[in-house]
Amino acid sequence: MTSFKIGLTLGDPGGIGPELILKLLFESPDLPPAEFLIYGQETILDFWAKKLKLEAKWPDLILTGRQVSLRETGAPLKTVTIGQPVAENGLASFSFFEAAVNAARRGELQAIVTAPISKMAWGKAGLAFRGHTEYLESFYPEAIMSFWSDRLRLALFTHHLPLREAIDRVKKDNLVKFFKNLGRAIREANTGLEEIFISGLNPHAGENGLIGQEEQSEIIPALLELKKNGLEIKGPLPPDTIFLQVLDHPERLLVSLYHDQGLIAFKLLSFAGGVNLTLGLPFVRTSPDHGTAFDLAGQGLADPRSLKQAIWLAWTAGQKKH
Repeated sequence: MTSFKIGLTLGDPGGIGPELILKLLFESPDLPPAEFLIYGQETILDFWAKKLKLEAKWPDLILTGRQVSLRETGAPLKTVTIGQPVAENGLASFSFFEAAVNAARRGELQAIVTAPISKMAWGKAGLAFRGHTEYLESFYPEAIMSFWSDRLRLALFTHHLPLREAIDRVKKDNLVKFFKNLGRAIREANTGLEEIFISGLNPHAGENGLIGQEEQSEIIPALLELKKNGLEIKGPLPPDTIFLQVLDHPERLLVSLYHDQGLIAFKLLSFAGGVNLTLGLPFVRTSPDHGTAFDLAGQGLADPRSLKQAIWLAWTAGQKKH
């Protein structure tokens, strides 16, 4: 069996994560030749396997030459509440992710693929982190949220922040630090990216100061300083047209300054097959680019394509990294 190990976290027990993982492991022949370790609980898997009418025997299982094992994690969840954010599910999903991250930090996993969690459930559970990336940032402050698909590569300067706070972060020193970290992460990940583009903050990238000052006062000075240090960034370009510059150019990466500036376009283009990739980690971490889909949970209708792409990206990125 392969020595490349991928940890799969179940995500929120009441969302579509467990369903997606079971569908892929039992029904999809087209997965990479990795060893899969599920971080979750047998009772949750049994609950969802029955709903999907699959036969699963834990903790160890061989599926058509595919090695799958279970790592029982967290306080036992007595009841699976489907389709809504509850504290018990939030604590469970965090425990799955925490255990997988600890294993990866010890070198026991080469990659982690995370099924969706509910940020609201984490909040109800009293957790201090808004999501996966924020938890990873507590260990790796230089971690960067990025998104990958066949048509577009995207990184976020800020991610899960209120818009007012995100705008306030657009300062020269913050931008210089971010792009230095991004350049290092791209090289270490051996991504094949050759050009980096940055979006403006204001409409028309500020029109030379006529529609906002941030481009002139913060972004351009940051790019000039980076150029002196050998890192050339193209932009800032108008946010409404910059995607035309990077779309269908796999060698180009777009940096958006806040969450929705980039992800509205990305998810419109690549919702079914897009992948969230965290750059700047010593291991690979990916996830589907969608959420828990509480409205679909329990109906057997969840689309596993994005999670499948996340698994494949974890594999390919891991081969380059190791």
